[in-house]
Amino acid sequence: MENKKCNNCIKHTYRTEEEKKNINRRLNIIEGQIKGIKQMIDDDRYCDDILTQLLAVNKALESLENNILENHIKTCITKELKAGNDDIIQEVMSLVKRLR
Repeated sequence: MENKKCNNCIKHTYRTEEEKKNINRRLNIIEGQIKGIKQMIDDDRYCDDILTQLLAVNKALESLENNILENHIKTCITKELKAGNDDIIQEVMSLVKRLR
């Protein structure tokens, strides 16, 4: 039987309940910030105040992104490399280019 690479497979990452809880907590905070910005727009708040809040959301998303990327490299990428899958290097390089 030939072993072909599946291009349409959905990959999964196991996360502990604690990791899920932490990520969801951070996403809930970001969601609250977004709702706050929407309210600021409705309240005709000063542009500088809104831009400051948008910057805070961007920083929060960037921090979460970096956290997930770090975990991805420490777990998923390391596992694939140990299994002999050197193609994973190209995958992670493409990912980093998209993120930056």
